[in-house]
Amino acid sequence: MTDKIKGPASYFPAIEAKYGHPVAHWFGLLESAGPMKHMEMVNWLKSEHQLGHGHANALVAHHLSRVTS
Repeated sequence: MTDKIKGPASYFPAIEAKYGHPVAHWFGLLESAGPMKHMEMVNWLKSEHQLGHGHANALVAHHLSRVTS
């Protein structure tokens, strides 16, 4: 029995399928975007890269958990 993926990472397969890029692509963009607050990053992904809110939020939450830990 495999454990079900929880949290932001549970969105990653759908993000890759819908937008045609691996999540590493989006993390690279977030890294290069410079310092922004959580919702600023979410809104940036939505406006500049046409991601849906849930997908953008999941990417940002995971990205910020990696850079602040």
